[in-house]
Amino acid sequence: MNTIKAIYPGTFDPLTNGHLDLIARGAKIVDHLVVAILRNSEKGTPLFTVPERAEMIREATADLGNVSVATFDGLLVDFARAEGAKAVLRGIRAISDYEYEFQMAMMNRKLNPEIETLFMMPAEKYTYVSSRLIKGVFRLGGDVGELVPPLVMERLKAKGTAAE
Repeated sequence: MNTIKAIYPGTFDPLTNGHLDLIARGAKIVDHLVVAILRNSEKGTPLFTVPERAEMIREATADLGNVSVATFDGLLVDFARAEGAKAVLRGIRAISDYEYEFQMAMMNRKLNPEIETLFMMPAEKYTYVSSRLIKGVFRLGGDVGELVPPLVMERLKAKGTAAE
């Protein structure tokens, strides 16, 4: 029997309900899904440390028996190869995501033709949700409680970054 392992990479800073939607649905179509946190992102200073993000993801996915959490830096295809993964799961919210993700998928295919990219759209209610927007709205005192898991909301509040 052929076991399919996939990698769902990202910064997850913070984890959103959109991420969880893709994790839960992705876990239904592969045998094992590794949520892989990119350690050295070019996305600026993170709000949460890598260990904090890993802990939040583990807590939020504890009921999914075929999901694990790992961290990586460097090339995604190298990490996927080391993990024995056959696929990369990526979310697409809008056409602008598709253009970027298409380029990344083609580069990954060039670097390792054995790894496929699976594109999934989030549930409609999360099509506009991104970690960047969550952080920005929260920092300005906006309510993001319906867009992140409760455990993430607690940690956001603990960071004290909401406008006073």
